[in-house]
Amino acid sequence: MDFVHKSVLLEETINGLRVGPEGIYVDGTLGGAGHAKKVCEKLSAKGRFIGIDQDQDAIIAATRRLERYKGNITIVRSNYCYMVQKLKELGITKVDGILLDLGVSSYQLDTAERGFTYQQDAPLDMRMDQRMERTAKDIINEYSEQELYKVIRDYGEDKSARSIARQIARVRKDKPIETTGELVDIIKEAVPRKFRMAPGHPAKKTFQALRIELNQELKVLEDSLEDMIGLLNPGGRICVITFHSLEDRIVKNIFRKCENPCICPRDFPVCVCGRKSLGRVVTRKPILPSQEEKEENRRSKSAKLRIFERAVCEEES
Repeated sequence: MDFVHKSVLLEETINGLRVGPEGIYVDGTLGGAGHAKKVCEKLSAKGRFIGIDQDQDAIIAATRRLERYKGNITIVRSNYCYMVQKLKELGITKVDGILLDLGVSSYQLDTAERGFTYQQDAPLDMRMDQRMERTAKDIINEYSEQELYKVIRDYGEDKSARSIARQIARVRKDKPIETTGELVDIIKEAVPRKFRMAPGHPAKKTFQALRIELNQELKVLEDSLEDMIGLLNPGGRICVITFHSLEDRIVKNIFRKCENPCICPRDFPVCVCGRKSLGRVVTRKPILPSQEEKEENRRSKSAKLRIFERAVCEEES
């Protein structure tokens, strides 16, 4: 199966990056290279593009799709949390733009054997990087009932988290839970009828929670976003596309903190903490997909784009 992923908020993101022909740009979630291709189209022979992804299928597909730009590009298989390190290995300490398109790709969802989807029966995998040893099956069968409850509650924001965790613990006493189909049946059994009848699949939130926990998606984002802002040249921009409230909240809060890092009490007449702004939040409210895009690509409906611009004058000490 080809790695196909319809890029969300494509034009809005490329416009937000303000690509300069001779600049250096990084895509930390390369995927099928939809955004990357648009960036590369704008680069001159002096421009440079670095694409990072931890999924081997994405690396193969992106390398093929960006073949005509091979003189400008470097593709690295890694998690974007190692961006600073990987760029340093390439002799790069500053860049002009960074892009993150978070969450799971269409390819990963549509490839049943990857175990991300609740629509088809397959092994419980959900690894974004298949070099990892642990899978979603390990979480389902090894976490305590209380740990499962917290994961589903916190990362899935599911009102039925306790009953789902309890049902998982009950079923696995007899035999390990091994497939997505088995897990879906367990969730349907655990979710009260009034929630089963609500719009959306009853397993969606639990699958999201397991994927986030397994791949440590929120921790990676929280631990590395400010470092990526530090990579930007003056006037450089970072564009981040999120797909659920937990990711969006992290991005919004870190952008705000980088814009106004002062920790002095509000009643202080002047700042004495010495913390300097790294730049400004370009998007006071997130950019959302148009109605047309939502109709063309149903997976875009929850997408939000936020943009931060590095200060033109270096103010930090």
